[in-house]
Amino acid sequence: MAVLAWSRQRGLRLPGRLRSLDAARRLRRRPLVPDLPRSPRHHRTIFISDVHLGTKGCKAEPLADFLNRNSCDTLFLVGDIVDGWRLRHRWYWPEAHNCVLEAFLRHIDAGTRVVYVPGNHDEVFRTYCGRSIAGVEITREAIHVTADGKRLLVLHGDQFDGVIAYARWLALLGDWTYGLAMELNEICHLLRRLLGLEYWSLSAFLKLKVKNALEYICRFENAVACEVGTRGLDGVVCGHIHHPAIKALGGVLYINDGDWVESCTALVEDRSGKLEILCWAKEPARGSKRPAATRGDVAAVQPA
Repeated sequence: MAVLAWSRQRGLRLPGRLRSLDAARRLRRRPLVPDLPRSPRHHRTIFISDVHLGTKGCKAEPLADFLNRNSCDTLFLVGDIVDGWRLRHRWYWPEAHNCVLEAFLRHIDAGTRVVYVPGNHDEVFRTYCGRSIAGVEITREAIHVTADGKRLLVLHGDQFDGVIAYARWLALLGDWTYGLAMELNEICHLLRRLLGLEYWSLSAFLKLKVKNALEYICRFENAVACEVGTRGLDGVVCGHIHHPAIKALGGVLYINDGDWVESCTALVEDRSGKLEILCWAKEPARGSKRPAATRGDVAAVQPA
């Protein structure tokens, strides 16, 4: 996908199997992602953001599993799919990250419309906004009309982050600090797996316990909702802050589809227009089937 264009621009060398799209499609020695089930759960629309491929914190295996078990008519990739900030300094691309790319390609081959809205960590792809590459539409923002007629603005949301907009150096410092927190999160995750415990995010827990973090989330949500209100739209779907939520703010439907670093969540829309956040973080015990997706500890269903 667009990872190839980014690597050429930065002068980085991708692993051999990712040097061309055709090479990625010919990975048949060992399927990266099993063939899609005959009857995966089908949605009208799926929204995914903040995957951060290229970092150790990316939960690539659960995401590949989610994409394998869920199909849709339209797939929105709402920014920070690839973490260019990290890859610029250190290359990290395990086989599990190939699985995610291959899963995206399978959905494209199946006829899914894929719309990519780049974020700040994959901002290099904003250069290609207005184009279609390998079946992926790339755009700065989009308007999605739900089955019941709601008009939703789809964008990553980093333009509403004052640190990103006015103090980029501070944003980079914050990204480095966040990376340390994610390292601790991975250690915690591995220990819990060894003990047979389900997934739990240390970084998300700490974020919700810090007063300044809560205030930041609140300011971000209100700023996004205010902008949507001025445009005369019904709601917004965004990412960026790694905090899944569905809520009404000032008469506007605010939705954050979460992330695949801490919460492992996606927003889905069914045929009637109902919107719901699915949590794919629950890990089954070895040898057992994955349980049905849960709604998690978020306002998961569209308000009436």
